[in-house]
Amino acid sequence: MRIVFAGTPEVAVTALKAIAASGHELVAVVTRPDAPAGRGRKLVASPVAEYAEELGVEILKPVKPSDPDFLKRLREIAPDACPVVAYGGLLPQAALDIPRHGWINLHFSVLPAWRGAAPVQHSIISGDDVTGASTFRIVKALDAGPVYGVLTERIGPKDTAGDLLTRLAESGAKLLVDTLDGIEAGVLEAREQPGDGVTLAPKINVEDAELDLTAPAQRVDRLVRGCNPAPGAWTTFRGERLKVLDVDLTDEELKPGELVATKSSVTVGTGSKALRLVTVQPQGKKPMAAADWARGVRIIDEDRLGAEPGAEADAESGPESGPESGAE
Repeated sequence: MRIVFAGTPEVAVTALKAIAASGHELVAVVTRPDAPAGRGRKLVASPVAEYAEELGVEILKPVKPSDPDFLKRLREIAPDACPVVAYGGLLPQAALDIPRHGWINLHFSVLPAWRGAAPVQHSIISGDDVTGASTFRIVKALDAGPVYGVLTERIGPKDTAGDLLTRLAESGAKLLVDTLDGIEAGVLEAREQPGDGVTLAPKINVEDAELDLTAPAQRVDRLVRGCNPAPGAWTTFRGERLKVLDVDLTDEELKPGELVATKSSVTVGTGSKALRLVTVQPQGKKPMAAADWARGVRIIDEDRLGAEPGAEADAESGPESGPESGAE
């Protein structure tokens, strides 16, 4: 089939590579426009655009998928199907109607669970044991189209969103190619999603990633893993934002926010058992071992995570205002 692939971030490149190596004809790629990045805020092409350039295929970067020029060009290309992985733009009906087999989305959950922008993150944060990926035909309603294929993936006790997404990108790429193969052969029929079991997975903002150290340790651990690598779970220390990138569960008991530091470890209290901080990232610095951070700041008995400067030792207050974006 003649294929136009739509995607933007690095996770979508895995599927693009699989399609390029398949028996289908990749004729063009749709991706988001170049965006400012880095300290210099220079315009940078998306990872999908960079790989498409290596392939030598046509690259379309509409500001909006409803742009008349984009729709005109897509009609001229006349794709049979448009597979999509994390494109990031809302497709109008005029675009959905162009390919004869529609737009086929690879979504990283077992639908109808976790419809939305952050399914992997929400599956970890919510404590799911199993997640997966689905291919479905896009309709106007959010992630509600009929499903072609599904795979499942167990969530490990130390899996971060980054770990899980990397595995699902690999297995999902094969699922997407298999779906295209089945559509072309006429042996694969999409089935409507069940009406029950729908859960939503909206984008996780920096404000959503603030740690509540009065919550049980398992819940704090899941938020840390679900927000790694982005936006990064965080709390405050001496009035500055401190990202918490990795923790271990312990059987120790400390008050919520209470810190105990030794030469080799740093432990913080929660609403249940204490957590051992493994990797942290102070504001404006690179990630580092928590023990190295603790030696540098010289933790004293009065220090607390989540406490503002001058607060009583047992106070549990958050930051006065939300921090900047944690995506770095």
